[in-house]
Amino acid sequence: MPKKPLLEFTDKGIYCAKGKFYIDPWKPVDDAVITHAHADHAYAGHKHYLAHHFSREVLFYRLGEIQLQTVEYGETFMKNGVAISLFPAGHVIGSAQIRVEYKGEVWVVSGDYKTEDDGISTPFEPVRCHHFISECTFGMPVYQWKPQVDIFNDVNNWWHSNVEHGIATVIVGYSLGKAQRILQNLDLSIGKVYTHGVIENTNEALRRNGIILNPTERITFDSPKEEVRKGIIIAPPSSVGTPWMRKFMPYSFGYCSGWMAIRGAKRRRAADRGFVLSDHADWDGLVSAIDATGCESVYLTHGYTATFTRYLSEIGFDAHEVHTLYGDDEGESPQATADETESATLTTEAKKEEETI
Repeated sequence: MPKKPLLEFTDKGIYCAKGKFYIDPWKPVDDAVITHAHADHAYAGHKHYLAHHFSREVLFYRLGEIQLQTVEYGETFMKNGVAISLFPAGHVIGSAQIRVEYKGEVWVVSGDYKTEDDGISTPFEPVRCHHFISECTFGMPVYQWKPQVDIFNDVNNWWHSNVEHGIATVIVGYSLGKAQRILQNLDLSIGKVYTHGVIENTNEALRRNGIILNPTERITFDSPKEEVRKGIIIAPPSSVGTPWMRKFMPYSFGYCSGWMAIRGAKRRRAADRGFVLSDHADWDGLVSAIDATGCESVYLTHGYTATFTRYLSEIGFDAHEVHTLYGDDEGESPQATADETESATLTTEAKKEEETI
């Protein structure tokens, strides 16, 4: 009989039978270990939750009064003889990779991660293991991120130009992670930062958790429209095209997402500017992160799983494509951009070929 793996992929989530717990389960279970507080990884309905300390208040805000235990990075705790510890994933504030060990066998569940230090999330830390479960949201060669300092130079120059021309500035990003990353990298000498209520609720939860964020002001019915228009407005994707956003017209609307690397993504969102800013690893980041684990096998979840699995297999990894219900917090699925990604990838490869001729 073949040895049963320490972690299994089930219809409820990633399960450890020895420890009797799940990691990021999407159906109600007794014992859930959570990588981070995004909605596709932290579901309501579990009896007991365990997560990193920095996720505490955001999880309470999103899920209500759950039974929650929090731990620090590197702290080891036991569940039915199985050792569990959390390590930084660099995805958003409080995000963690889950290291699971039993009788010398080590698995790491990455959740979502990025390898660039964004200056606000605890930076990604490679964890040595035998088996690594990795996302591959941007697992195509076309996705290569520029340093965030370059992106935010563009953002701040765009904001400054809008102020000079009397145009309001609205920048859109996911309420947990992207919004705080934007906030911490804005040039506050240009003006004040105003926030949509959903984003400010998340900011307040993080502040209750001891996270120091730059000053923001919640937009309410009483907010002076002309004063708000002089600053920059951080809004969630759900606000795009709504009466709430239209009341700031005339405005310039910018969207922050890794999908902005693909021609057409900006047009589909009717954005004036698209900023290629992702809280997920790009192609090089994924490959380097997986290589740094020294893993014997790697399991690929949400993203371009088929393409990335095939590539890793070709370069010598024991790679497997697995099905989970984890999704994309950047607001678009790979399927929506597949044709354009393939086209862009071919274009990139053609350019490389031309450069070698």
